[in-house]
Amino acid sequence: MPKHVRDTIIKIVIGSFIVGILLAFFDIDPKELMADFGETVQAIFKVVADVIEWGVKYVLLGAVVVVPIWLIFFGIGKLRGKKSG
Repeated sequence: MPKHVRDTIIKIVIGSFIVGILLAFFDIDPKELMADFGETVQAIFKVVADVIEWGVKYVLLGAVVVVPIWLIFFGIGKLRGKKSG
């Protein structure tokens, strides 16, 4: 068996193992996953959307402070660069 084929198989097995552990952590049974596949995809989408919605709020809140500070330091750096150059 060529080395790249063996490496690919090993990666698939390791990836499957990790995904299996994650699914087991969330109490997802393989039979339920296949039987309720549409509902599972919707549930996963909802969780991802909720996490994004939660995260965006905090990113915007932090940006209100970080962006102006960054702009000040960026402007100072540009002014210093023009004077020495």
